[in-house]
Amino acid sequence: MLELPLDQILRGDCVPLMRMLPSASIDCVFADPPYNLQLRGELRRPDDSLVDGVDDDWDKFSDFASYDAFTRDWLAECHRLLRKDGTLWVIGAYHNIFRIGAILQDLGFWILNDVIWRKSNPMPNFRGRRFTNAHETLIWAARGRDSRYRFNYQAMKSLNDDIQMRSDWFIPLCTGQERLQNEHGLKLHPTQKPEALLHRVLLASTNQDDIVLDPFTGTGTTPVVAKRLRRHWIGIERHPAYVEAAMVRLLRTKATSVEGATSQPTKRDIPRIPFGSLVEQGLIAPGTTVFDRQRRVSAMVGPDGSLSAGDIRGSIHKVGALLQNAPSCNGWTFWHFERNGDLVPLDVLRTAQPVG
Repeated sequence: MLELPLDQILRGDCVPLMRMLPSASIDCVFADPPYNLQLRGELRRPDDSLVDGVDDDWDKFSDFASYDAFTRDWLAECHRLLRKDGTLWVIGAYHNIFRIGAILQDLGFWILNDVIWRKSNPMPNFRGRRFTNAHETLIWAARGRDSRYRFNYQAMKSLNDDIQMRSDWFIPLCTGQERLQNEHGLKLHPTQKPEALLHRVLLASTNQDDIVLDPFTGTGTTPVVAKRLRRHWIGIERHPAYVEAAMVRLLRTKATSVEGATSQPTKRDIPRIPFGSLVEQGLIAPGTTVFDRQRRVSAMVGPDGSLSAGDIRGSIHKVGALLQNAPSCNGWTFWHFERNGDLVPLDVLRTAQPVG
């Protein structure tokens, strides 16, 4: 069993190399597996020429059974390698994504979203007998149903001009200087993904210093974006030309500042502690009067962390619910205390800052 080869690209087939890595060691997997194109006869133009950058060895499955067996093998290793609260992203098109989705559910993954990557500049349909295929699908899945997976909601909202991020992403194909070419001026990799797509994936579901695995690294888009965002990464790639190109890209990539790589905390990151423990620590004194935001109701903090309002007594949540005649209440955000003349929600005390 290998120690984790952090920030390295391993050359070889993904399944045997993944089997050498320790279990429960990875925070996030991004996978861009073979699309099963050759089996469907869709690698060639009407004149029987190959699509730029594609060769017969790139997508070499002879039947659906062999493709499914390969998919099951690498997904099973992803499941073993992911930590309990880790997540998997896998991208594909109609050629393979539905088969992958069924297999990952069979293995115990829990689907969180399917995200549509809508391409602003899709390739045309060469034969003119179908709609132009203008999107690909990403499946985002937790390792299991009980995983406390990471989702940096506020970071996604900020990225989207302070509007909640939707599950359809309008991002151009990888073109221009970002698109790598071989010595003949053709695309070096047939399905090189844009860095903007990986930026959104990793910003949404990982934090600084998390470990990201890409079992089909290609020309290195995942490692490049992970390095820029100060995530650790492990890449696996079998094609020597792709490995070489990825290493060149990585040498040219600089990490962002620590501040730029750290996502804003989510509600799930706030410590789960009882209100009474804050009273014990002196962060709020017994006898303090707390109010709702409009000062319509008030209650007094007891030495045991309970609240009392007339004949009503109980937790911050129970008393808030009873005073509103509501089925439930989040007492942390409902109740406020005075600080320097302003009303401040109890929620701020969970950062363990003194009241003053």
